Amino acid sequence: MNYIYFIIIPFVLGLWAQMRVSGTYRKYSEIGARSGITGKEAAAYVMRRFGITDVEIIAIRGMLSDHYNPATKQLALSEQNYYGTSLAALGVAAHEAGHAIQHAVGYKALQLRMALVPITSFSTKLLPFVLIGGFLFGMLGLIKLGIFVYLVLTVFQLVTLPVEFDASRRAKKELAGLGIVTSDELVGVNKTLDAAGLTYVAAFVASLGNLLYLLALTRDE
Repeated sequence: MNYIYFIIIPFVLGLWAQMRVSGTYRKYSEIGARSGITGKEAAAYVMRRFGITDVEIIAIRGMLSDHYNPATKQLALSEQNYYGTSLAALGVAAHEAGHAIQHAVGYKALQLRMALVPITSFSTKLLPFVLIGGFLFGMLGLIKLGIFVYLVLTVFQLVTLPVEFDASRRAKKELAGLGIVTSDELVGVNKTLDAAGLTYVAAFVASLGNLLYLLALTRDE
């Protein structure tokens, strides 16, 4: 069996997912919501519905750099989504607010992902040594280290899937329930968030592919 497919297939899937999310986001970032509400306002409304008033919403640079930091209780939106009133902006903003809701209600998958952050961060720092030593020089010791690194990353990406999908589910529900978007506008929000969800699936498949590839190398030794 040609083990290189463990890397090629995830790579192609990742490229396709990035193209899909970029194209979908670009399309619906050009369609304004009738409510005229900005991404910042949408995130605030969604969180306020759950009594969350201690999360700071800030604008940051970078396309699709949006994220929620549970450690600092800071919800960061890219400038395009912070100030924007498009269906894409509202969807992304509400998605990040969904993470804040998860944090507030003690969503177990988010708690597990938070617990995995330190070891995942440490494993990521080891990755360059694994790539250089394991792949270029065939050092068995580093290949075994690579297995550990990619096992951690794969578990982290696996736990990330329900966290991200649940945040999107909450976003769609709250945007519609609060009347921020209408039923026909919700289609654009759904497509934007569903496309974004594919990138997390691709990240999991990529980590799993690298893990399987390294396991196959050790078996052939």
